[in-house]
Amino acid sequence: MSPSKPKTAQVDGQQAVPESFEAAVAELEALVNVMDSQNLGLDQLLTDYKRGAYLVKYCRDRLSQVRKEVTEIEQSLNKPAEEGDQ
Repeated sequence: MSPSKPKTAQVDGQQAVPESFEAAVAELEALVNVMDSQNLGLDQLLTDYKRGAYLVKYCRDRLSQVRKEVTEIEQSLNKPAEEGDQ
């Protein structure tokens, strides 16, 4: 039984970009389960491993981006009010 694949967008014949962070995590979990539970051929394992590596990088990059945005928001909240803003 193969996992249901979350919706993704194909990018110029390269890896498909996940629809969201949550979709990437779900796809990654499904890949790990399939790789752990089935006797896959070497070529399929390599393909799945490459996809998994792409998904891990996507998730790390997205988390980094969100952390940066949260930091920027926090910094803007901690700035003293300017005289004209009171």
